[in-house]
Amino acid sequence: MIKEKIVVLDFGSQYAHLIAKRFRLLGYYSEIALPSAPLEAFEGAKGIVLSGGPASIYDKNAPEYNPAFFDLDIPVLGMCYGHYVVNKQYGGKIEKAAVGEFGYATLEKTAGKECPLFEGITMPAQVWMSHQDGVKVPGEGFEAVGFTKDCPFAAVQNLEKKRFGLQFHVEVKDTPCGDTIFANFAKFCKMEKNWDQDQVLSHIMKSITDTAKDKNVLLFLSGGVDSTVAFALLNKALGQDRVLGLHIDNGFMRKNESKTIAEQYHKAGFTNFICEDASKTFLAAIEKKTDPQEKRKAVGETFITVRNEVVEKQKLNPEEWLLGQGTLYPDIIESGGTKNSHVIKTHHNRVDGIQALIAKGLIIEPLKDLYKDEVRLIGRKIGLEEVLVARHPFPGPGLSINVLCNDGKSWSKKDAEDFAAAQKELDEVKLDMFCPDCTSSLKRSVLPVRSVGVQGDFRTYRFPALLTFKDEGNGFYHFPHKREKVEACSSAITNSASFINRTCIKLYQKPQLKDEDLKLQEGYCDKARLDQLREVDAIVLEELHNSGWYEKIFQHLTIDLPYASKKENATFVLRPVISEDVMTARFAMIDKEVMEKIVHRIAALPFVDALYFDATNKPPATFGWE
Repeated sequence: MIKEKIVVLDFGSQYAHLIAKRFRLLGYYSEIALPSAPLEAFEGAKGIVLSGGPASIYDKNAPEYNPAFFDLDIPVLGMCYGHYVVNKQYGGKIEKAAVGEFGYATLEKTAGKECPLFEGITMPAQVWMSHQDGVKVPGEGFEAVGFTKDCPFAAVQNLEKKRFGLQFHVEVKDTPCGDTIFANFAKFCKMEKNWDQDQVLSHIMKSITDTAKDKNVLLFLSGGVDSTVAFALLNKALGQDRVLGLHIDNGFMRKNESKTIAEQYHKAGFTNFICEDASKTFLAAIEKKTDPQEKRKAVGETFITVRNEVVEKQKLNPEEWLLGQGTLYPDIIESGGTKNSHVIKTHHNRVDGIQALIAKGLIIEPLKDLYKDEVRLIGRKIGLEEVLVARHPFPGPGLSINVLCNDGKSWSKKDAEDFAAAQKELDEVKLDMFCPDCTSSLKRSVLPVRSVGVQGDFRTYRFPALLTFKDEGNGFYHFPHKREKVEACSSAITNSASFINRTCIKLYQKPQLKDEDLKLQEGYCDKARLDQLREVDAIVLEELHNSGWYEKIFQHLTIDLPYASKKENATFVLRPVISEDVMTARFAMIDKEVMEKIVHRIAALPFVDALYFDATNKPPATFGWE
């Protein structure tokens, strides 16, 4: 049994388990523990890392921690919220920062100071921030070793006590020097490498056999990477005679998706799966629902209902079967699945019906401790074809969570006040990063819908900003294709606004329509709107495949907004993202020629009133809008 380890204390950050994963990928075994864990949890620990978290350190409900671990002669690294804990423990002072930082920041080295964590790193360096508080006075004996424009104590250390504090998130890929910092910390801890992918696979296989025991497994198959790899692992560990894959066409699939999935599985040699058309059942379950969380819960509970119907139809003894899911750790984190974490969104595989089965020991989730990039590595390791493991993520609720809904009722006074405040904020943001021609033509507006986001580990539900550049004729608008300028603009808006969490750019609007012609319409997630979304989405995916861009990005989502000149029409949003760990992402700047082809094809569809591009990173926005 492995004894040497890095212990990661989870203060409720979205990224806590990502820290552990990064150390494992670097070859250092790591484990998660609660901050209140007894000292026994640190047996064999060579280093301790304190994660970020959604709380303010002075909140009444701030996570409790066992201060005794600070008495251990073990190096401690605190990041974001953990940065505050380390400094406060030694008498430092933390306050709300004058300027919150969300997204990219530039870390600079404090003159004359050396830090062992920064060995081999060229300064200034790009780092990823997501915070609203900040260290006002460092802990006693600590010195500043790094700063950003808005954060004077972005990195501090006390070498005598072997303590470090970093304001930024080292664990995300958007801090490119993160792996070097973690490797330097492991080196400072004098830890040897003791973990690799073979051990990960061995651990998963043992976990499957230990959990399943003598039971069989019925696995939900969306056709996405997660459920496919979980299916392959279950087959490998238990044999195809003990595993049954169930692909449910829930009515939320992409165009011809179910047929394609069946063909790919047969080609991969899987014969132990069945397809069930339950689209009418699912559509009925979300009929007239407008709240995103309610929609997700209804979809999740309906999966259980259909599962029970299939068990009965196939004459399967429920006492002999576990329910398998391709759940990943981000699903659990964003559903508030750790003690201190905040609910970002409720995943369909964490609704009440699933939780009840988990409590009874009737759920098996082979991938629940892994992240998307790890899952793909495991999939390739066991021999799955690229067409299966490189496929863009497609969640169980499918396109249902890409269709925003509205009941057509008037806004409340609070909605109207928030909308006005958002417009005022947007008007006041300084946007001087574009050329004079773009700047002079730029118009700013706020879309009258709300979308989910995540800032400082908290869920937000705010308005998107819409930027409109020069009208180039026939309804098509100029799109500035310089990524650094668009990204700077997007960050400037979301970093300074309290009522906005996304930045969109107009690509097209029917030339006969004026801006005031577009209004929030009554609209629900029904077959008619889903069919429209399928047509738009199919155009995007076809052009991405044709151009080779499908392999260059992590995922593309097409969003349907009930914002149009009439209820039969809609506005659509393109949302291509680049990510390695799902927890953070950058919007993908697709080539101009590819983008133009996509836009012109979509504009030809009669039900499309307008088309926008979502130019927001995660954070502050999540991948999808619901």
